[in-house]
Order: sequence, then structure tokens, then C-alpha cells
Amino acid sequence: MNEMHAIGPLWRELLAADSEYVLATIVAVEGSGYRKAGARMIVAADGRRAGTISGGCLEAEVAKKAFWHTENGPVVRSYSTRAEDGDVPYGMGCGGVVHVLLERRATAEPLLHAMERAYKLRLPMGIATVIDGDGVGDRRWRVDGEDATEGNGAVMLDVSLNAAATTRCSGTSDGIFVEWRAPRTGLLIAGAGNDIQPLTRMAHELGWFVTIVDGRSHLATRERFPEADAVLHLSEETLHGITLRPTDAAAVMSHSLEQDTAVLRFLLQRRLAYLGVLGPRTRTAEIVAELAEAATPTPDAAHRLAIQWMTQLHAPMGLDLGGDGATAVTLSILAEIQQSLHERSGRPLRELKAEETPSTASLRQEP
Repeated sequence: MNEMHAIGPLWRELLAADSEYVLATIVAVEGSGYRKAGARMIVAADGRRAGTISGGCLEAEVAKKAFWHTENGPVVRSYSTRAEDGDVPYGMGCGGVVHVLLERRATAEPLLHAMERAYKLRLPMGIATVIDGDGVGDRRWRVDGEDATEGNGAVMLDVSLNAAATTRCSGTSDGIFVEWRAPRTGLLIAGAGNDIQPLTRMAHELGWFVTIVDGRSHLATRERFPEADAVLHLSEETLHGITLRPTDAAAVMSHSLEQDTAVLRFLLQRRLAYLGVLGPRTRTAEIVAELAEAATPTPDAAHRLAIQWMTQLHAPMGLDLGGDGATAVTLSILAEIQQSLHERSGRPLRELKAEETPSTASLRQEP
């Protein structure tokens, strides 16, 4: 889940009303935790809140004292979910310690504006924040090559920020929480049939930027897909106008041989994290063979290209989860896309050895 997707609506409402709020950010997790570092929650003065920093066990406790803790500025508070750390542990069994940075609007708002910009433009973002010692809450961030700094320690923070940009990783070192935020995931859906509606809704819930393209104008309408970020009429010009990043996914499922062929002709030339096609593999293989023959001068070259393309395609797309109907198919497709985006095994967690298992928090989080 992209954090701005979760907290953005309430934040914008509070911004318009010129209201105070507290931003809570997980900056470290020791042991097991439901959410990982970088998860955020916003708390309004009237008690409303948006976003999550746990499975529902910490939010109320953090919100109850958030304004009191931040009277003198940003502060990092620790919340234990270990039974031995208290009579009534917050987490009721997670078994970890969650460290949360709490800050008021004065320091949170510039960051949230930058995060919103990165969210809307689908840009990567790096953030370095002091969480220990002097200057807690001081930070530096970078969006699309543009830097901004709050507080002191710009040189120290810049070193951490450069490291995050190079490694594309998040973590805590020397009292600085470094966060690398990948671009918001984009999902291009070729098709506008009824089976696209649950896919659009569920992808929207994940915070993805959803683009729908179909040549049938009576199907590709805003009224049918209110959760989509863009609904477009299929044409060669339209396809070339769509921004696709290497971190994006595409699902070809128009149920039209002509449209699927046109879209695949375009997408096979692009680098994507995931490219899937609905329908029998033999149908997709025939489309790919035809496209390869048109793209290469000899039969041998066309054969090699077709094999290469089929290797990179998820066809038919989706995981073998069982079930029937559009919603079940959607779950199958999104599960495979999520697995591909995060390069996970897709195996049941109970089968993974303890030393091979990432924290529960990372397995329950996005990109």
C-alpha cells in the first residue's frame, strides 16, 4: 500500500481546514511487526486518523497521546508487543518492538507535500531523517533529482540519502532512518469488459495507478471505472502517450484478438516488471509468432524472437488458486503480479524455514 493513498485524503482535508495533526512514522522494528519501517498514520486533533502502523493494535494507543508527546517537537517513541515487556502488551502477540517517530504539522507538512508530488507523478523518492540524538526530526529528501532539507545536519543526511539512492534500500544507521520509496506502481489494463471492474477496484485499493485502454468506447467509460486513474480509447497514438516504467505491470485481457495483438505489439517492445495475457497459452503463442514474423527478416530469427517473447510473458496469467468468476480471476492475477513485483517465491509462509523468512511486516507490505 502506498502511504499517500492511505493518508492523503485526510491530510488534504486537514490542510484545507488549516488544522493541526500528528504524523506517525515507523522508523524501526525489532523482532516481528505487522507493518515495516516507512508505514505512516496521520492523527487529527479531533481523533480521526488514517493509515496504519500495525494490524490495529497500536493505532489507538499512539493516537491517544500523540499530541501530548509532541508538545516540544518531534520525538521517537517505542511500543513493545512482547508479553514480557508489560502486563497488557499492545500487540497481543506480534512479539516485537516498534519505534515510531511522532511529529506535528510544522515539520510533517513539507515532507507530505513532497511525498504527494512523488505519488502523483509516480517518481522515486529518498528520505533521510534523524531519529536519535540532537535534531530528531531533521531530514533531507530527494524527488526526481530535487533536494530539500529541514533542520540542520544537511551534509550528514546527504551522505545517507546518496547511499539510499544507490542501493534502493531502507534502513537505520548511526541514528538516521533512510527510506527509499519506489515509484508508485502502474498497472496498464488492455480491456474494459465486466471482468476488468473488480481488477480495477482491487488494484486501486493497493494504491496503484490504473490505466484502462480499450477501443470500444461504450465500454471504456469513466462511469464504468470510477476507480481508474485514466480510461483511454485504444489507438497507436494513445499507446505511445502512456508512461510506462520498468516497475510497472500490464495485463492484456480485452477478449479481442485484434486489440490484444495491437497492444502486445506495443508492450513487447517495452521493459516491464510484469506482462500478462489472459486466455489459453496457444492463443497467445499464435499472436506472438505472428508479431515475431512481422518484426524479423527470416523464419529462424522470428522463431527465436517468439521464444524470447513467450519466455517473458505470463501466459496465461495468474496463479493456480482455484475458484470461478471475475473476482476469483482478479485475485489470481493480482497475486501473481504482486509476487513478480516483489520477486517473492509465492510459497506458503509455513513452508519457509525460519532463517529464510523475511519479517512478517515485509511480507504484508507493498512496493
